[in-house]
Amino acid sequence: MKFLVFLLVLVNLLFYAFTAGYLGHPDNPDAGRVDQQITPERLRIVSRGESPSPAANKAEQSSESMAAKTEAEPEPVLDDPAPKAELVKEALAEKPDTTVTCLAWRQLTVAEADRLATLMGKRFADYKLSRKTVAGESSGWWVYIPSLPGKAEADKKAGELRDLGITDFFIVQEGANRHAISLGIFSSEKGGSDRLAELKAKGVRSAVIGPRPSKDTFVSMQVKGPGGKKAAVIAAVADLLQKNEALACK
Repeated sequence: MKFLVFLLVLVNLLFYAFTAGYLGHPDNPDAGRVDQQITPERLRIVSRGESPSPAANKAEQSSESMAAKTEAEPEPVLDDPAPKAELVKEALAEKPDTTVTCLAWRQLTVAEADRLATLMGKRFADYKLSRKTVAGESSGWWVYIPSLPGKAEADKKAGELRDLGITDFFIVQEGANRHAISLGIFSSEKGGSDRLAELKAKGVRSAVIGPRPSKDTFVSMQVKGPGGKKAAVIAAVADLLQKNEALACK
């Protein structure tokens, strides 16, 4: 019994001496901690004996954040911009208008037809214009010199008639026969033929006989051109002619 007590006291004394350091200790008390470290290669020394600067802390945190983000998120794959650029170019490309429109106006007066022709020549030169005079019923016979190119030519012809002793005539100033020279109007063809024979005898070679023009003479006009300008043509002619509406034609 005494032996057991002695042995227990001895063990306690040895344990106390060991914990108190009487039995000795390693030169570096932290040497054993190296084996206890986890992933020591990730440790970085930022300073020796002094605290790191705020800029170094911020740079270190930014670097670690970017590294973590790169590992967590895969790099996005950008679409090839070339196909999109081609689609945009095709959408913006202006396609030429190849349609052709035809418009017609009926029963125009000669003055209206002249104004319409002038308008088309100035503002819509790429439109082709055609003109047709429609006369009403004839009321007699007419001896005349057909329309001359202009006023100067008509005045010159009138001077030649005076030189031949012919004074019963007048120059037509308007209508489809503008700048023609009227030499007489007759109710019968025989009366007109007799007058023409008299003029021939005096040396007039250019006079002719025909049905007397009706006062109800109208002009029909058609224009053909680019379909893209159709609305502009209709609007411009409507302002010019007021009540005369454009009709579709072939």
